[in-house]
Amino acid sequence: MKTEFVDVNATRKNVRVEIPSEIVSAEIDRIARDYSRKARVPGFRPGKTPPRVIKQRFKDQILHDVAHDLIPRAVDDALREKGLEAVDTPDVRDVNIEDGQPLTFTASFDTVPAFDPGDLSTIAIRPASRAITDEGVGLSLQRLRERAGRFEPVEGRGVDRGDTVVLDLERRDGGRESFSGDAQKDSRPPSDMHKDVSIELGAKANPPGFDEQLLGLEVGTTKSFDLHYPQDYPIGELANTDVSYTVTVKGLKRRVLPELDDEFAKDMGEFDTLDALTARVREDLEHEATHAAEREDRAELMKQLAARLPFEVPPSMIEREVDRRLEDFARRLIDQNVDPRQAGIDWTAFRDSQRDVAREAVGAALVLDEVARRERLEVTNDEVEREVARYAERSGRTPAAVRAALEKEGGLSRVSAGLRREKTFDFVLSRATIARDA
Repeated sequence: MKTEFVDVNATRKNVRVEIPSEIVSAEIDRIARDYSRKARVPGFRPGKTPPRVIKQRFKDQILHDVAHDLIPRAVDDALREKGLEAVDTPDVRDVNIEDGQPLTFTASFDTVPAFDPGDLSTIAIRPASRAITDEGVGLSLQRLRERAGRFEPVEGRGVDRGDTVVLDLERRDGGRESFSGDAQKDSRPPSDMHKDVSIELGAKANPPGFDEQLLGLEVGTTKSFDLHYPQDYPIGELANTDVSYTVTVKGLKRRVLPELDDEFAKDMGEFDTLDALTARVREDLEHEATHAAEREDRAELMKQLAARLPFEVPPSMIEREVDRRLEDFARRLIDQNVDPRQAGIDWTAFRDSQRDVAREAVGAALVLDEVARRERLEVTNDEVEREVARYAERSGRTPAAVRAALEKEGGLSRVSAGLRREKTFDFVLSRATIARDA
């Protein structure tokens, strides 16, 4: 077999392959014999059709089967002889096959060359802050108070800031036209009527100037007013429009928050004192801060690793990572009982938005793989079994069932590869320079 490799770039290769005619002819004869045993040809008994007739009658199918059998083996042999490994299925083109002639074709593929990841000690990481302030604890306690708050009716005065107003609301957009069934123009702009709407004054979602129009209104009062939405209003269809509102106030209420004391702490759970509740809040915040800092530190390290890749990430690997991210996102939607097809998502735009992060993720993974290869970092069978057991515990299944499913899907290699990268990440982190504040 003759091969000729051409470097398109650092990761993309073409190989021109020529399979000798005698191998092609032998394969044609073998497949023709298979056809002869199975094919029914008028004028011949089953299994007695001459090979020449079979080859003529089923020429296209036989040549297709020959190419389908010989080409993958030839590509594998060519790559193995060169010491290369394709990261995805090679793209085969320009196939020429005829009986008595060599089979020729060109295969294009991406590969990852060996490279020097550099001195790991020059990676500098400044750990993200894990500090929790008293102010942060106080804000968390305040949010607990707000969630525990209750509404009490307000009587004897008009609407004030911070109140929640219950009202009937009619909204009429003066910038649009509506038409009756007989296509005659209706001079009145379309309107929306809503009954018993609760609006909290000061809420960010309230239209600009809406709260001011309600101030001072008492229960039973009806008021009409116009509002102008500015040009830069975030809801495009309302930007630079005038809208008329008619409101009838039906009730006032105000949120009353519990006092921050021992009784409040007892209402929050198994806490005897406010000090005990405060300690738990601080502990939870410290736990969250630690995990957030670890994620931030990891992201920074992965970013620096990706920057050490001396060549462009192969496009096929980027697309595969984008596919994985889309599938993962769609799976999370399904877990939330949301149909991805009905979620109103522009999947083309979402896919495009994932390419840069996918490129960085793949680049960092390639550097980790190269470090693992150079440092001979491997994963043991016991480590894989422990990971399978952990996954089984999380999913409520037996380890045997999880292993069987992974073996069926070819997933054990992915588990091993993931563990190897995690082990390599820890290795890189142990070699990196950690900058500490003085």
